[in-house]
Amino acid sequence: MDKDEKRQSDPNMDQTVMFKIKTETETSTKEILRQVFHALKEKGYSPINQIVGYLLSGDPAYITSHQNARNMIRRLDRDELLEELVTEYLKDVIR
Repeated sequence: MDKDEKRQSDPNMDQTVMFKIKTETETSTKEILRQVFHALKEKGYSPINQIVGYLLSGDPAYITSHQNARNMIRRLDRDELLEELVTEYLKDVIR
């Protein structure tokens, strides 16, 4: 069977398939928030107020660059982060 015959028998062969391999270097949302919290605390900020300010405004200036916290939190999608936080907060109610 040549390539043309194979494509005709399987129309999905021309579509690009995307997949993501999770590496050990990927950091969980919870771990990123923990590290950002501690970096803010080390710099003398109120971590909760600063994280809420970032989540509401999208302005990364609310997060210190100390210990790469600003770059870490920007890797997270704010909408997904809010959804995860609310879900975790309400996990007992949702069940």
